[in-house]
Amino acid sequence: MAISYKKLWKLLIDKDMRKEDLRLKAGISANTMAKLGKNENVNTDILVKICSALNCDIADIMEITEER
Repeated sequence: MAISYKKLWKLLIDKDMRKEDLRLKAGISANTMAKLGKNENVNTDILVKICSALNCDIADIMEITEER
């Protein structure tokens, strides 16, 4: 199983936000943004910060997928 953050990137497009806008609003590091971009694991505290910044649920920003 793998994690995909495609839903997060789509949500940013829908909200007309850039990754940098999210990074600043959620108070997360550029390093963490890079991990998200590579679909790597991040701390749940980070995911909560993102959800709070975007006013959404965790299922709105990520999903579990089959590994390829």
